[in-house]
Amino acid sequence: MKTTYEVRYAAHPEDVKHYDTKRLRKEHLISPLFVPNQTTMVYTLHDRLIVGGSYPVNEKLPLEAIDPLKMPFFLSRRELGIFNVGGSGRVTMADTTYELGYKEALYVGMGDRELTFESIDPNQPAKFYFNSAPAHQTYPDKKITKKEAVVVEMGSLEEANHRVINKMIVNQVLPTCQLQMGMTELRTGSVWNTMPAHTHNRRMEAYFYFEVPEGNAVCHFMGEPTETRHIWLQNDDAVISPAWSIHSGTATSNYTFIWGMGGENLDYGDQDFFKTTDLR
Repeated sequence: MKTTYEVRYAAHPEDVKHYDTKRLRKEHLISPLFVPNQTTMVYTLHDRLIVGGSYPVNEKLPLEAIDPLKMPFFLSRRELGIFNVGGSGRVTMADTTYELGYKEALYVGMGDRELTFESIDPNQPAKFYFNSAPAHQTYPDKKITKKEAVVVEMGSLEEANHRVINKMIVNQVLPTCQLQMGMTELRTGSVWNTMPAHTHNRRMEAYFYFEVPEGNAVCHFMGEPTETRHIWLQNDDAVISPAWSIHSGTATSNYTFIWGMGGENLDYGDQDFFKTTDLR
């Protein structure tokens, strides 16, 4: 088996208040995601989202049905969103193959079928980051590039949060059951993302940080707005943010992150904002 996984249980905000740094990281940080010739997954019971990474250096890696799913195929009752954050690669299902370049995405609908990941050049291997959520019906597979994304520019250099949000797997681009994913790129000189901070109890969220320059780090904020916590992350790390938690971050350099959400509301703008001066 070329897959390793772990199951993480949902956490109550009253309990998280008492976590020390080690426990907070154990429950919410996902690292490492990319292990050569292996697929790594975390199955969180927050909206039953699966966060994973597949790193096929010189082998073709299958998307294996892990035991907690109790299904013959990983996609039997799930939809899948994939981003390539490495060299060019291929995602194959039956007789259909999609080539994904850097920062290109693929939505895969529910269905009893095999899926494999592979790199085109082992010297420049692909890195496939993915999120998967439970699905109730099948929607068509679709490759999405930044040209097809809903692009929103927000913030300013003066506030250190000038960023471009690429909404790629959202209902304005294609139909999904509950999965939403996109990519936010911070401009040079900007370090803050997702400010003002917000929550959305209708859905949880996972962040994956990459393009973090060597020697730099990201400080990801979470917790209730009046009981915040932080986790330091490195390049290619991901973090789980419960529905009751804020999710925001800053870093020692600009960077890019991929956000993914599962839950009951497909409205990207469904957010409960909090004034920065009210955070504690």
